[in-house]
Amino acid sequence: MTYEQVADLLATIDLPFTYWSFPENEAPTLPYFVFYYPSNDDLSADNINYQTIVNMNLELYSENKDFTLEKRVEDVFTSNGIYFQKSEQYIRNERMHEVLYEVQLIITEE
Repeated sequence: MTYEQVADLLATIDLPFTYWSFPENEAPTLPYFVFYYPSNDDLSADNINYQTIVNMNLELYSENKDFTLEKRVEDVFTSNGIYFQKSEQYIRNERMHEVLYEVQLIITEE
């Protein structure tokens, strides 16, 4: 999967989204999500990286717990063979619910 294909896949969730963060005071109304690549776990040997494997976080923000919305995200991952781990929290000072999806993706250059 290329980075462009990742963005295309995320667009099928049909919510506003951006990489890392929206500009200050320009976030859309809830719900929306952000995604980013906090680290990688490349396959390597003999001091050469043979395969790029990125850890991607997708943070889904909503006003309240939204099981239907979460299922939509999870269906996109599942239907594309992407394993995910999920955690959640309520951000009191922002008055929003965050669901964090953590996935690993094999990135190709094509």
